[in-house]
Amino acid sequence: MLASARRFVSSSFAAMSSVYGITVKDAQGKDTNLEKYKGKVLIIVNVASQCGLTNSNYTQLKELLDQYKDQGLEVAAFPCNQFGGQEPSCEIDIASFVADKFKFEPDLFQKIDVNGDNASPLYKYLKKEKGGTLIDAIKWNFTKFLVDRNGNVVKRFGPTTEPKDMKKDIEAALAAPAKL
Repeated sequence: MLASARRFVSSSFAAMSSVYGITVKDAQGKDTNLEKYKGKVLIIVNVASQCGLTNSNYTQLKELLDQYKDQGLEVAAFPCNQFGGQEPSCEIDIASFVADKFKFEPDLFQKIDVNGDNASPLYKYLKKEKGGTLIDAIKWNFTKFLVDRNGNVVKRFGPTTEPKDMKKDIEAALAAPAKL
């Protein structure tokens, strides 16, 4: 039975042509289809509040969103506690922390796993679309995926890539027309 379930998951991802076919839970536990981002450029990022990369990433993601939101940029943040237990809080506390400390309110979703058997279907899809260096697994907090206006994963950025260093790729994605 497990082998057939794996084949189903693999075949369903193989048939999927964009992130728009994926439903996730928002921070309040409500189902949210990523189709809500249709026509937008999206940064999907696994976040943590107690990581050494937290300050620079949240600060720069806010700056990017402030600069490009009117052109169609959105940020979807997925809390993850798989790396050093650096996101132990609940979604309500995470949202308050980010809003209070960084004056930033990205679209915050339910805490997820990004690796392993319990990895979110979204992250399984992202890793299939844009594998990593040496291995496809997410290596740490603040791995970022850039998704174009058509829901295609166009680039993966490692945790130590600062969001400000994504500007050229974001601008290119924003300049490209949607083919919806």
